Amino acid sequence: MSIEVIKPGLATSVQDAGRPGYYHLGIPLSGALDQQSYLLANLLVGNDEGAAVIECTLLGPELRFDGAAIVAITGAEVVARVNGQEVPRNESIAVQDGDKLSFDFMKLGARCFIAVAGGIDVPQVLGSRSTYGLGAFGGYQGRKLMAGDSLPVGQASPQARPGRRAPADSLLAMAKEVPLRVLPGLYFHRLQDVSSTSFFADTWTVGSEADRIGYRYKGGTPLQFIERTPPFGAGNDPSNIVDAGYPYGSIQVPGGREPIILQRDAVSGGGYAMVGTVISADMDRIAQMQPNNKAQFIEVDMAQALEARAVRTRRLNQLRAALAP
Repeated sequence: MSIEVIKPGLATSVQDAGRPGYYHLGIPLSGALDQQSYLLANLLVGNDEGAAVIECTLLGPELRFDGAAIVAITGAEVVARVNGQEVPRNESIAVQDGDKLSFDFMKLGARCFIAVAGGIDVPQVLGSRSTYGLGAFGGYQGRKLMAGDSLPVGQASPQARPGRRAPADSLLAMAKEVPLRVLPGLYFHRLQDVSSTSFFADTWTVGSEADRIGYRYKGGTPLQFIERTPPFGAGNDPSNIVDAGYPYGSIQVPGGREPIILQRDAVSGGGYAMVGTVISADMDRIAQMQPNNKAQFIEVDMAQALEARAVRTRRLNQLRAALAP
């Protein structure tokens, strides 16, 4: 069985749980940006948790199924249609040979996930089927989907059936303004006092450049770094450093102007000071922010970050239990 891409949408790619273990070689995690919605989609169709799905951004694709299948759509609030008729999200549905799946623009949230029973059966690269666009490998031919592509689908599990619904409390909460909890970073002390205050006090707006590499935020007060004599190799701007590793979710502010939160396809190191890191429990929220959505950074300490991660883990385990075969 296969899926034909009739229209690719704005930025549609094959993603799975990610490609950990190669960051030291400059190869990032990749994988679904919203891991909670990705997991839910696979559970609804009876897939293994690490099965590959289709990740869509802002405008989904138009797809034709060359065979009967069980499908689930999760993530952003969007009207999905099969042969022109609206179908439910967050529920497994049956499609038939020749059916066409299409989408309107996403109303709230920026990404939806299409899981098909059996998973998207593209080759694994370094243990993952995720697309890494900058490296041009993984996924379908190492790139975003294009019209005419044909995606192979694996063997569906015996547990795959239509009518499985997500518990209401398992859905990622979405809004046009969200708080993002931030652990101050290694170079936060280099901000002037007025900027270390304004960074958390201001409301920031998602820029149009937001993508799988990083989310740029605008509209806050430019940050002032403490003047210093730069070490050799750091450059003259006080926001620069000698090259260092970038954690996933870290925040850099080139020139002090616009914070950039590094996402799952970001490079693994460079020469910008990292003023903080968004905690892992909030990274899914960023994936669902559209351009012009608002965010406020909330300062937390390590104990609060670890507790938030534990709460998220318990919530995901409850989701697994609720949808277990």
